[in-house]
Amino acid sequence: MAFDNYQAKKFTKHGDEIVDDNLTVEQALQININNQPFTITMRTPGNDNELITGLLYSEDIYRSINNPLIINYHTTKNNITSAAISIKETDLGKGYLNSRNILSVSSCGICGKKELDELVNTNIKIGDFEIKKETLLQMFQQMGKGQNTFHKSGGSHAAAAFDKKGCLLSIMEDIGRHNAVDKVIGALILNKTLKEAKCIVVSGRISYEIVTKAFAAKIGVLAAISAPSTLAVDFAKELGITLLGFCRGENATCYSHSYRINN
Repeated sequence: MAFDNYQAKKFTKHGDEIVDDNLTVEQALQININNQPFTITMRTPGNDNELITGLLYSEDIYRSINNPLIINYHTTKNNITSAAISIKETDLGKGYLNSRNILSVSSCGICGKKELDELVNTNIKIGDFEIKKETLLQMFQQMGKGQNTFHKSGGSHAAAAFDKKGCLLSIMEDIGRHNAVDKVIGALILNKTLKEAKCIVVSGRISYEIVTKAFAAKIGVLAAISAPSTLAVDFAKELGITLLGFCRGENATCYSHSYRINN
């Protein structure tokens, strides 16, 4: 379940009262590759296949889109879920050489990374296309309608992928911003629609690890309701990603490669 009910005491100017609040669930997922610990990520349970597929794809560990991973799950009494994956050594990407083997919290997508250069593969090329500004802004409306966990708890992030005409391909929620993006990329891979995806929109801010995930998936437009970081903009400029922030109402601010946005 993506959210759970907790009792709390709410303080207001009129006094206090006991209330029931829905809170977004956060639990540990330990990922083991070939019987070796790879990472522990804190996530909202649900769509774990998509999360793992997207995570391993975006970090250049396993990128075979035609052969889905076989994942075996086991949950302990402490609600820690472990995912066991077997991958032939010849199929492991360079990202596996930098195995994180540490806790990856839900707000940080690059915990344990040794070098920033290891996050990107400059051999990837992003295609040229155009998206109308109105189409882009409508994507946020579509994403908002699909944020069921957020509407119940107010504590989850969302990411959604679209084709260049604005057709929704996938929407996912999670307590972690980067987890939601990984789930979307994983869903695109499993649904065999990755090549159709041209834009990812997210409900929060954009930091550079989300830019690198979009780059790995060859998705050229990345847009957010909130602000990007300086490093996100720097990476987007270098990698050929069209990066937009403050996409609210009829407004959007483009920080890099604006030629893909048709006003």
